[in-house]
Amino acid sequence: MTTDHQDTDTTILDTDVLVVGAGPAGLMLATELRLGGAEVVVVDQRPGPTTESRASTLHARTMEILDSRGLLDELGTPPCEPRGHFGGVPLDLTLPSSYPGQWKVAQTRTEELLQRRAAVLGADLRRRHQLLSLEAESEGAGRGRAGRGGVEAEAIGPYGPVRIRARYLVGCDGEDSTVRRLVRAPFPGRDAARELLRADVSGVEVADRRFQRLEHGLAIAATREGVTRVMVHEFGRPAAERDGAEPDFAEVTDVWKRVTGEDISQGTPLWVNAFGDANRQLAHYRHGRVLFAGDAAHRQMPSGGQALNLGVQDAFNLGWKLAAVVRGSAGEDLLDTYHSERHTVGRQVLANIRAQVELLLGGPEVEPARALLTELVALDGVRQHLAGMISGLGIRYDVEGVEGCGAEGAGGDDFGAGAAKGVGVGSEIHSDEHPLLGRRLPDAWLEPAEGGARRRTTELLRTGRGLLLSLDGDGAPALRATAAPWSDRVAFVADRPAAGGPLPAGQALLVRPDGYVAWAGSGPAGLARALTRWFGTLAADD
Repeated sequence: MTTDHQDTDTTILDTDVLVVGAGPAGLMLATELRLGGAEVVVVDQRPGPTTESRASTLHARTMEILDSRGLLDELGTPPCEPRGHFGGVPLDLTLPSSYPGQWKVAQTRTEELLQRRAAVLGADLRRRHQLLSLEAESEGAGRGRAGRGGVEAEAIGPYGPVRIRARYLVGCDGEDSTVRRLVRAPFPGRDAARELLRADVSGVEVADRRFQRLEHGLAIAATREGVTRVMVHEFGRPAAERDGAEPDFAEVTDVWKRVTGEDISQGTPLWVNAFGDANRQLAHYRHGRVLFAGDAAHRQMPSGGQALNLGVQDAFNLGWKLAAVVRGSAGEDLLDTYHSERHTVGRQVLANIRAQVELLLGGPEVEPARALLTELVALDGVRQHLAGMISGLGIRYDVEGVEGCGAEGAGGDDFGAGAAKGVGVGSEIHSDEHPLLGRRLPDAWLEPAEGGARRRTTELLRTGRGLLLSLDGDGAPALRATAAPWSDRVAFVADRPAAGGPLPAGQALLVRPDGYVAWAGSGPAGLARALTRWFGTLAADD
């Protein structure tokens, strides 16, 4: 990255990617871009990581992602609750994973963790910088005002104006995204009709409540380390017109008292906010050289702790793809798979949140539906389906480009378990035959073919490169030869799966940098096509 001073007032920056927003999604994206070899500048209005832990849950798939990048040692061992909920109905989230359940990690810690990693990898993070304008040129445009046919943004920082020229810009700047407004990106959906009031309060003693439905409303309370988080909704009370302002503590205490009969006005509020049931999603996550991730791409009530996790997983999907494009090892069409994959996931998450909102905030009229759901979640197939949806473990991408086989597509809810079942011996196995194709690579033990200590599949993903994993242990010379031209982008590993594990012995798996299986087979047929699709064509001198 080069920095220049055009005059005494304006700082000029050139970079590959400009990320607007340094929340969990923006910071995860920055780490992935740097891991993939792209230069990145991150700008954010705030002076530092959030001091308000509005999100406090990491789900299983997000924990797996952090593990795949070696980040969990810094996080320690946070509290884990195996039970979550769907619309306030208790739901066991246990599924085959090294991290089942929901892990209680304050958003402050998540942001601090990702910011440290981004800095170590060389991301240029600029706090107290507010985006003012942007101009983008489409692919194939000449070198105009936006430099390399990319994006030029204007921001104001603590030392004056800043002009940033980038090949791509990604808006990760939250539900009230400035990038989205400047691009005028269509954001269809509905505004909030109802809301939950929320506050972290010290100096109060109230009983813990887990989605307690009372005569006049819903009350939730949980105390950790002397701070009580309360959330409350009064049945029939519409969302207030707040114009960006937060409610005051008096409003929270008044509604809490009407719903529960308790007085918490003597407490000291640490922060207060309201979140409504608005439900919107961008029509397109990509607008030429401007892309969106996290809450800038979708707005939803954070029911079940899904919002932060959805945003982090957006960034994890996009980062390696965008890095490959700016490096020149992949074409622009790879970015289109970001929209097709994550828009599908986002649409499904927003749909399940809409259903949960009705169950949570609806009055007595929803009690029959709640009673029925309580009976249904006792059926393990129903429980697994809902748990897979909330945890992110149920995602199955359409890696073969077949229309209509998006996230949680064909193949059932295997969640990485029993992957060897029903797998025939053939040169190529399609998505309707192989349980792992399009799903995340399970965290499983491997026995090195040449001896030595066992290792986990997750350890093989730490570099952020692709992986061709041969599970027959003999080195699979035909597979190795096919993948050799991509050796700068895809590591080849020949190991044997540990007995009784979820991996199919005798097979081979091509794994993308984000951990999803892009090809499966026992011979090289179809492998070169998959390598080309996900890791780019080869230059003439490769």
